[in-house]
Amino acid sequence: MQWRNSSSRYGFISILLHWAVALTVYGMFALGLWMVTLGYYDDWYHQAPELHKGIGILLMMALVFRVVWRHFSPVPPPLKSYSRNTRLGAAVVHILLYLLLFSILISGYLISTADGKPINVFGLFEVPATLANAGAQADLAGTVHLWLAWGVVVISVLHGLAALKHHFIDKDATLSRMLGRSSPDSGA
Repeated sequence: MQWRNSSSRYGFISILLHWAVALTVYGMFALGLWMVTLGYYDDWYHQAPELHKGIGILLMMALVFRVVWRHFSPVPPPLKSYSRNTRLGAAVVHILLYLLLFSILISGYLISTADGKPINVFGLFEVPATLANAGAQADLAGTVHLWLAWGVVVISVLHGLAALKHHFIDKDATLSRMLGRSSPDSGA
């Protein structure tokens, strides 16, 4: 498999980033829902948020790399079989997913640093607090964080269902390209 994207398929780096981010986002969503149910005396009460914060920072780094990678290795053009509305819808959904993901990560950062303490990323490095002591920063950011997380889950499920529709109903190469397979139906 090639490292970079081609005109007919995604390359290894793009595929790895796509699926790693997807799995991490769902894992973080589950972890977030679970950790807010923990009581003060639960063993994971302090550990779960630290794990969530550390993974969140690594996810932010992966997303930044993913955006930069798109400039070095442009995505394959839409399939010729796509209608104008399909092309527009796909572009809007991808932009929306990126905006939601970055917004979730920023709101998570604001929750985590509201007390002025840096985020320790698994003892490897720290991310300093820049906007601390902003009143109800943690509460407002927490509410935004939760709603954005639900939004990204709903939209990503629709994204996945659309890929399955392309694969099983339209029988085109949309899903195959994200799995690293070439498609004869590629091109603008």
